[in-house]
Amino acid sequence: MPGSEPRQPVRFLVFSASLRRDSLNTRLAELAAAAIEAGGGDVDVAAMRDFDAPSYDQDVQRDEGFPPGAEEFRRRLESCHGFVVASPEYNASMPGALKNAIDWVSRYQPQPFNERHGLLMSASPSMGGGNRGLWALRVPFEHLGSRLYPDMFSLAQAHLAFTAEGRIADEQLQQRFDANISNFMDLVEASTHYQCVKRAWVEYLGEHPEPSLDRVQ
Repeated sequence: MPGSEPRQPVRFLVFSASLRRDSLNTRLAELAAAAIEAGGGDVDVAAMRDFDAPSYDQDVQRDEGFPPGAEEFRRRLESCHGFVVASPEYNASMPGALKNAIDWVSRYQPQPFNERHGLLMSASPSMGGGNRGLWALRVPFEHLGSRLYPDMFSLAQAHLAFTAEGRIADEQLQQRFDANISNFMDLVEASTHYQCVKRAWVEYLGEHPEPSLDRVQ
C-alpha cells in the first residue's frame, strides 16, 4: 500500500468546470493534478471547453447523435478510474455548462458515471469558497451512481490564496488539500485493485480491527 509499496496503477480525469481563462478553479485543478502525480497516480488533465456542447435536446440526440464534447467527456471518463472536478459556484449552484455536459453523457448506455469515484472541489473569492455549489453538484452525480468522496474541498478567498508557484499559501490548508487528494487516491486504488477486501477495508480505510471497540452483533 502507499508508503510501503509502489501504488497500483490508478488514473484520474482532472478538470476545471470554468470556461474562463485564468480561472481560480483551473488553478485549483492544476494543483490537484500535480498532487496526484506526486502521489504516484496517472492524470488526464482536461478543460471544460473540451466537453462543451449545445443545450441537451433529445430530438438532436435522436436525429444527429451525440455532439463531440459529450463524446469526448464519455471517452475520457471511461479511460479513468476516478475524476476530480474543480467547480465554480454560480448563484449558489453549479455552472450550467457542467450540468449540460452531465446531462448529455448520462444518455449513453451504459452511462459512465455509475460506480466511478469522484472528488469535488471549488475555489471562490467568497468566504464560502464555492461550497454551496458543490452540494448542488453532488445531486446529479450521486443520482447517476457516482461514488463521491465525502470530504469536499473549498478554497475561500481564493484570489488571495495562491502563491506565485501555484500552491496554497496557508501551509496547513495546503497539507489538508494534499491529505484529501492522497486519501481519495487510496480509496480509488483499493476499490480498483483490492476487490476482495472492499467491504472490510475500503469503508474504513486505514483502520484496523479493535476488539475492545467493535460492536458485538
